[in-house]
Amino acid sequence: MRRIGLVGGMSWESSALYYQLVNEHVRDRLGGFHSALCTMASVDFHDVEALQAADDWDRAGELLAREAAALEAGGAECLVLCTNTMHLVADRITDAVSIPLLHIVDVAADAIAAAGVTTVALLATGYTMSSPLYPDRLADRGIETIVPDAADRETVHAIIYDELVQGVVRDASRAAYVEVIDRLVERGAQGVILGCTEIELLVGQGDVDVPVFPTTALHAVAAVDFALARG
Repeated sequence: MRRIGLVGGMSWESSALYYQLVNEHVRDRLGGFHSALCTMASVDFHDVEALQAADDWDRAGELLAREAAALEAGGAECLVLCTNTMHLVADRITDAVSIPLLHIVDVAADAIAAAGVTTVALLATGYTMSSPLYPDRLADRGIETIVPDAADRETVHAIIYDELVQGVVRDASRAAYVEVIDRLVERGAQGVILGCTEIELLVGQGDVDVPVFPTTALHAVAAVDFALARG
């Protein structure tokens, strides 16, 4: 089994889910008392959020690149950045290490393509929804991305930062997300990306009628696939 390097803490709520899922998948595949061989660097999200708010993505990239390099020095054989938004600085991380970064958008794209979906909605932080992170990489796979309108983007972002990253899960917020998704389906979305790692704490496949692509769960599976691959 190869060692997984997890760059977490953004927020620790979703990082805890990553750790749980990675270990559950290893146990289920190998049986017995098996668990994942992994190392996690958990950053202080206060610092990262402040850099996001200040639009200082260079310093944010430097911060995460240092953590990634430390994981590689500690024996990690791949990197999993446990957040969607901070993949905006993925290049800074890959430049700092020689081990592969399992890019969350590529993992999502594989699942979307396998499902035969060609037009997909994106729910994420405001930073992610207003960036080319998903649209550009998905377009390379022939997949169109639809994002909510300005008012709905504000709602989605506020629920993430005011509630989910603080461990608050409210039925009213789940209903609000479902309404946003319904409007995106009306605009042609055939499925929906849960493109913030905390959203899976709130919404799942049972809440909507179109296919859901939960990036945290998909990313965890990809990490275990890498860890258990031969060669």
